[in-house]
Amino acid sequence: MKNRHEHPVTYRTALFFSACLAAALLAGPAHASGDESAPPKPNCPKGQVWDTKSGKCVLQTSKATSDADRTDYAYRLAKDGRYDEALALLDTLQNPNTAKALNYRGYATRKLGRTDEGIGYYLKSVALDPNYAQVREYLGEAYVIKGRVDLAQEQLVKSKPCAAPPAKSTKTSPKLSPPRHRLETDE
Repeated sequence: MKNRHEHPVTYRTALFFSACLAAALLAGPAHASGDESAPPKPNCPKGQVWDTKSGKCVLQTSKATSDADRTDYAYRLAKDGRYDEALALLDTLQNPNTAKALNYRGYATRKLGRTDEGIGYYLKSVALDPNYAQVREYLGEAYVIKGRVDLAQEQLVKSKPCAAPPAKSTKTSPKLSPPRHRLETDE
């Protein structure tokens, strides 16, 4: 029998977390980290990648295409639901151990249902760039999938979009009493 009191979450905390997660999901990755929106590039046929230098699709085995183009296009593929193609493209990187590449590998892997593997890639990305907001958002989403709201909240606090404390108002408002109810997780 599970101990339902193992991870108590206050109503206020759960409400804050839910609001921030909803805002992050609705805002999309462009607002989370500034440069992470899927670029408006054409969909290249399978096995090809968009090359910004030539302005056209080229074979993904082309040595002329930069890792940056490959990484960005892998993200585009993943956002289009072409997860296996995104992973195959990430496999062609000369340097696959960048925060961005590991984040996108984690995203595609998680979307394929391999959440634990995706978390591993996200953690490697965080280790390379602890201030990378998008990876913290995706890591938090993965923890929610795993039922680890406590770890998801930790990522939310460390990400920039919701980490800033609310601004202090110069107006006075009536003091609200704290909620008397506690929400509990299933773990």
